[in-house]
Amino acid sequence: MGENGWRWSDAWIFVALVIASGAGRHRRAAATRRPEGVRLADVLSTADHLNQAIPERHEVEGAVRRLVGAGLVSVADGWFRVTPDGERLWRTRPSAGLGTTVDTVQGVLSRRHPPGESEWHLDEDDHAAAVQEYVVRSIPMPRRSPEGHSGRP
Repeated sequence: MGENGWRWSDAWIFVALVIASGAGRHRRAAATRRPEGVRLADVLSTADHLNQAIPERHEVEGAVRRLVGAGLVSVADGWFRVTPDGERLWRTRPSAGLGTTVDTVQGVLSRRHPPGESEWHLDEDDHAAAVQEYVVRSIPMPRRSPEGHSGRP
């Protein structure tokens, strides 16, 4: 794959963003003022579940720059969103067959026009804060024993 072509990490981040976006929709109240989309910690969490690795800052930044430039993703005020073109790509991708969804999406991306380039930048501190948020959220809460808690005073 050429220097300016789609990378596997582009597909990885795109699939993570699509899955994270869909997974959070049921949690939003219709009257909420919260914008559609997901935060970076949600994208990192889903990416970790897909590939058992948290993407590095440069992987996220490069992928998002190419995806935004291609019109598949948008980012505003820290909220990542899949655009209508990105949703169309996701819905019309071939079934994975023997490959993974990320491999399939990378194949679809590679057959499209070359990736774009945007000026989006991911600050080191923002990436580190999102990783920290994800790590803290993923620590299991201690289970409480039902013994001794009969509900009576």
